Order: sequence, then C-alpha cells, then structure tokens
Amino acid sequence: MQDQARVVAYAKHLDDGHRDDLAAALRGLGAGVRDASAAASATYDVLTLDVGLPDGASSPVRAGLARWSAESGIGAALVPAAVYAPGPKLLIMDVDSTLIRQEVIELLAAHAGREAEVAAVTEAAMRGDLDFAQSLHHRVRTLAGLPTAVIDDVVARIELSDGAEQLVAAYLDAGHRVGVVSGGFAQVLAPLADRLRLSFARANDLEIDGGVLTGRVAGAVVDRREKERVLRAEAAGSGVPLEATIAVGDGANDLDMLAAAGLGVAFRAKPAVRAASDAALDLPDLDVVRYFSGL
Repeated sequence: MQDQARVVAYAKHLDDGHRDDLAAALRGLGAGVRDASAAASATYDVLTLDVGLPDGASSPVRAGLARWSAESGIGAALVPAAVYAPGPKLLIMDVDSTLIRQEVIELLAAHAGREAEVAAVTEAAMRGDLDFAQSLHHRVRTLAGLPTAVIDDVVARIELSDGAEQLVAAYLDAGHRVGVVSGGFAQVLAPLADRLRLSFARANDLEIDGGVLTGRVAGAVVDRREKERVLRAEAAGSGVPLEATIAVGDGANDLDMLAAAGLGVAFRAKPAVRAASDAALDLPDLDVVRYFSGL
C-alpha cells in the first residue's frame, strides 16, 4: 500500500541535474517517483515530483528530504495529497513579515520615537522568548497619545511581500478562500484586506478615544491560540477539510496555526518556527506557495 504525495522543490535556479539528484534521493528513501514537471518565474524555479510513499513513511521521508535540502541549498517540501487534490481549499496567512514586509507595530512606534525599543520586544516575542499577549500590551502602551492620523501614514507605507498579490489572486481566481489572521491591528489591516479582496481578516483592535490612541488593545488579544481557532473555524465554515488547508507564518505566535493546517509553511521564519513546520520557504517570494496547492 502506498500513500500518494508530492514533493515541491524551489530555488532561484533549478536544472535537470537537480531533478535527477532529488529523484535519486527520494528513491533512496523508499519513495517511488512517478511524474515530474517544472515551472519558472522571473525570480524562481519550481520542480514538482509526484511520489508514492511506503505506508507510514511520511515522517522518515520528510526528515530525509530536509537533510537533502540542507545539503543542496534547495528548498523542498513534502506535500500531502489532500493539500493539492481537487476540491475547495483554504489559505490562511500571518500579516507582519509574511504578507507584508514590515512589522506594523514598529511603524507606529516610530511616530512615538520608540521604534528601536519596540523592535527588540517584537523580535523576542517572535522567537518565542516572551509571552505574545504580554509583549503586545507592552508595545501598544508606547503608542499612547498618538493621533489616529498616524494609522493612515502607516497604511500608506506598507509594502506587500514579493509574490503576495500573485498568490492571493491565484487562490481567489480558482474559487478558493484566502484570509489572514494577525497579531497586528485591524485599523491598518482593513484597507489592505479590501485591496486584496481577502475572504476574511482578523486582527487586534487599537483602542481609540477622542481621536488619539489610548495605548491599549480593545478586546482579547489575537494570540497563537486564537490564530489556530480562526483557522479551524474558517475551514469548518467554508466546508474545507482541515487537511486541505495551508497556513503561512514566520513567528512563534503562528506555531499552533501552522501545526493544525494540512501544510504549515514557515516563511523566512525564526529557527524554532522553521524546525516545527512542514515546509520552510526562504525565497523572498510568497508566490511559491501556490505550487503546494497545485495552482
């Protein structure tokens, strides 16, 4: 009995030699290679191999693939059949340093002259060294007294990650759902969600009183548990099996969401997140993710 799966390799450049080397490595791990295809963009190449795995061999094949990737310098992911099989799909992503290049809280803190302080706390929280909710409250307090006009300034400065628009469009155009769940802020996220036509967007609310930020978050914090809850709820509500979902993130507060998804993708992520995820994407181009779903 063999399980069907797919191996997707990605790098700035791939050739026939890389294909043959990967196929040999997979055969050495007991996988049967049935078919191969290639695609390319201006910034990356993708190689897709359909494979058959011996019953129960997914974990050792994934580990062997990780070793091959480390030795070759080529990213590679073992994708379960449910993720790319025909049927409804769901892509859910983190926002800061994933969908967009920046950390919104740092852009806001720059207006208070405290960007360096906030950046240090953000870095520790994303590594998992600090409790996310506590770190968020600490960072938001630095914003107290800022006028709401700073939100518009930050929205204007946001830069999407390379490939983000193409990835979102590929899913939506194929009739699938794409959403984000963020430890950032709804007031900044809303215009971006409208621009990208996202199916849903969930984030924290900055408390505002009299046209200024109070330095507090209104309501419960969107933490790692809430990110997983949103993934599960959106999948169930849209009739998408959890095993057919893909989650993408970079920080420790994404870990539960990445673990619950059918495929958890660490995008230019912290070491602990890379180690715990199904796939590590270090190319600075989110568009690669659509190949995991066969789009």
